[in-house]
Amino acid sequence: MTRTAPPVARALRLGLTALLAALLAGSLAPAPATAAAHSPAAARKDLPGNSPNRTGGKDYYLDATNGRDDAAGTSPRTAWRTLARANATAFAPGDRILLKAGEQWHDEQLWPKGSGSAGRPITISAYGDPSARRPYIATNGKVPSPFKADGTKNPETVGLTGAIVLRNQQYFEIDHVELSNDDDFATDITTGSYVRDGIAVSINADLLEPGADSVMDHFRVTDVHVHDLDGPSTWQKIHYGGVNFQVFGSRSYKEYGTGGHHFRDVRIEHNTFVNVELHAVQFAFNWFAADGRDAGQYDESGKFHEGWEQLWVRTRDLYSRDVHISHNYAESIGQGAFQFANSKHMTAEYNEVNGFLERYDAVSCGLYLWAGADSVMQYNEVYGGPDNEYDGTPWDLEYTNFNVTYQFNYSHDNAAGWMAYMGNSSNSVARYNLSVNDNGVLVKNMLSTNYSPTYFVNNTFVYDGADLDHVHDETFLSRVYFLNNIFYNTSKTEPTPWYRRTGALRQAVFSNNDYFEAGGVHSGQEPADKAGLRADPRFAGDPAKYVTGAGVDRIRKSAAHFALRADSPLIDAGRYNPHLGTEDFLGTHVYHGEAPDIGMAERRAGKKVRNPVDIDPIEEEGDGRVNLALGKPATASSTHPGANGTLGAVNLTDGDPATRWAAADDAAYPITLDVDFGADTTFDEVYLDEYTDSGTNPRVRTFELQRWDAGAGAWATFASGADGIGHDLSVTGFGAVTTARLRVALTGQQPSEVYTPTLTEVAVYRGGA
Repeated sequence: MTRTAPPVARALRLGLTALLAALLAGSLAPAPATAAAHSPAAARKDLPGNSPNRTGGKDYYLDATNGRDDAAGTSPRTAWRTLARANATAFAPGDRILLKAGEQWHDEQLWPKGSGSAGRPITISAYGDPSARRPYIATNGKVPSPFKADGTKNPETVGLTGAIVLRNQQYFEIDHVELSNDDDFATDITTGSYVRDGIAVSINADLLEPGADSVMDHFRVTDVHVHDLDGPSTWQKIHYGGVNFQVFGSRSYKEYGTGGHHFRDVRIEHNTFVNVELHAVQFAFNWFAADGRDAGQYDESGKFHEGWEQLWVRTRDLYSRDVHISHNYAESIGQGAFQFANSKHMTAEYNEVNGFLERYDAVSCGLYLWAGADSVMQYNEVYGGPDNEYDGTPWDLEYTNFNVTYQFNYSHDNAAGWMAYMGNSSNSVARYNLSVNDNGVLVKNMLSTNYSPTYFVNNTFVYDGADLDHVHDETFLSRVYFLNNIFYNTSKTEPTPWYRRTGALRQAVFSNNDYFEAGGVHSGQEPADKAGLRADPRFAGDPAKYVTGAGVDRIRKSAAHFALRADSPLIDAGRYNPHLGTEDFLGTHVYHGEAPDIGMAERRAGKKVRNPVDIDPIEEEGDGRVNLALGKPATASSTHPGANGTLGAVNLTDGDPATRWAAADDAAYPITLDVDFGADTTFDEVYLDEYTDSGTNPRVRTFELQRWDAGAGAWATFASGADGIGHDLSVTGFGAVTTARLRVALTGQQPSEVYTPTLTEVAVYRGGA
């Protein structure tokens, strides 16, 4: 078993690569030696260009040494010399552009014109000696800037920043080439507005002819080696990387049609990316104008989304779709290695990331989907992440995802933690994943409520409690279920630190998890779990000798190290829920025996349960307390008229933290919220919760709690607060109050806020009830 090289050794290795690059700068950008073992070219038997064209088009050949631009270009003997000659040609469906192996094109980019058609793509590939180096395009930064002088995007040049460029073109296949795009291999760019890509594929909405097809179909990128793409490690409001698919429009997204402006049928497979900015693969981000509050929108539940959250991609059906990104290797990536966006029906599997966020100290993750739908991330391995206070995790349940699943992934040695968790999502599931030494925050952030609960089920977490920051660092704003997970703390001195904010786990439900502390001492923060265990899982292998270096094609071999032995107390100790899916990390049917096992591997012990049924739904469990205000009529002195009328006071007593009440923009304090119990009710606790999603701060500074005094015919104050409400405030200490009506009077505004208040919940409890 091998272990990942420590950071110092890795830095030295990359430093030697940079030194060699410096010695060769101007003639040849080196392919880092560490990537050689991951290169599909090692197993190549022949080059596609040496075989007949089977798509019915013509073949065009390029030879940087012996070619002539005034030649016909239709045979190896009459090959063209420069990429400029190919750029001046409009190719037809079925044509192939074949670059000679072993040749190099410096200070040029390839932008062939034309598009293929269904069954007849245009191909960019290689011919010649299969043992020679791939044909190599070293663009050396000789690309136009995508920005105007004032810093805004230039519609004429956005998307033209690649060594290979395709703009408003479709039906292309690119394979067996090598690309770089850096003018100084010895120096990292840290400032400026440089944007450089390996392969840049774009839809430029501003340049499409009226009535033209805005859906670009069928792309294949295979066996491409991209390295040394340099750009500033600062946010420029534009993405770039090894393979970059983007959509551009200089006007508001509202000015363009619906149902178009996306990519379809894309496969990016078996490629190698080393030392690139910002991403190895960036797929399908939409760059329409979405700044300012006018670009935002209310959803069907009354939740307001800023334009940058890109809910409009869903409501206007701008998703790219039918995307498969697999078997790619990424090393030393400046920002997030694989950033996917605005896509549905995407599968990202068997991708390997060895180092990300290496030159970018801000938000991003190793492999993740943003504002996507109906997609799966599986069998990926990510390691070598940074110690980052922002995201920095290998995975991310990002904003505005619908039906996105992370399963069967292996992450290890990521200092920032395991999973970032943003919110504003529906049906997010993370199941049967393995995390080893992701010693930051296991589930990091939660900035917005979700449309539906999130499920973390049957994951195995192995961490060092002395190095772990927390299991969760913020506050879960809506319901999260932790079911059948293993929390294995290897530290013999420090128990697991579960949270840093009081009340952080209020919305989290824990059931049938295993909590193992190597030191034998359990934290006082450990969550309540009536069916939980505190047992040694008895893994198949020694947790300290976990497998690394096996590669994603043998990722199940790595995971099997943490399968359960036959004598494990975790066998049949789990609980079934439909979100477990149908198989575990190792491909075993879920489940066998009396119940599912705990952890990411199900043991074939007992009879196979072919069609499991959830006879004990975890969703029906509560904390045992009765909310006396639940379902009771609620009224407000002011209600916001927007969001299609969904911001009413009824949301305060519906028990759903994803809904809310909001006051009108012109509302003046005091603002009152009344709950009518219908009869005298006794309570000693009032729970208040302000809506505090991303970009929305607490707005109330002072408040009073009042009871209706029927005898006096007036409201009487029994409690008050001068330090705000915020998220998750329980007001107690006022004794027992009996009344038929409760009033929450919001009497003063936070001095830093200009917007009127908005709350998600008013709940009422009686001790012991």
